[in-house]
Amino acid sequence: MKKPNRGERDWLFRYLEDHLLGATGGVRLFQAAAQTWKGTPYGRTLTRLQDEISGERAELLSSLKAQGHRPNPVKMAAAHFSAVVARVNPLNARKTEKGPGAQLELEALQSLVRGKEALWVTLLALLDGGWSFPGYSHERLSQLAERARGQQQEIAAIMIATAADRFRA
Repeated sequence: MKKPNRGERDWLFRYLEDHLLGATGGVRLFQAAAQTWKGTPYGRTLTRLQDEISGERAELLSSLKAQGHRPNPVKMAAAHFSAVVARVNPLNARKTEKGPGAQLELEALQSLVRGKEALWVTLLALLDGGWSFPGYSHERLSQLAERARGQQQEIAAIMIATAADRFRA
């Protein structure tokens, strides 16, 4: 297979930066959700998921740097701004596990993790097509994709287990 040229790699770097931006805000949304659900049976799960996602974000950043790419400073500034907004938690401003805000918060978390799964699956396809990603083997990307599926199931389980109580007055 033909190795990707510089222009193709630039396209990939833009894509990876966008995921890095999403991951930065995502880590903060998971922190906010873990705080919301602290003291409930789900707080520890959300804290663990936040730790996992934070580690995956750091891994993605390391891979970018190992490829000789430095993320766009404007995008990274936007990422940090979105992280501040996420810390305020506009989806669940009341910071409660009750009501529509809590539902939207859980749905957003699930969407973020679904997007992350799509990243790993895309990188797997590119790896199979002859690309290389420092720090990512086929095995590692498969593990990350599978972990994302499991994370989605854990969030869905919280949504299902708490739905009836969440919408009661």
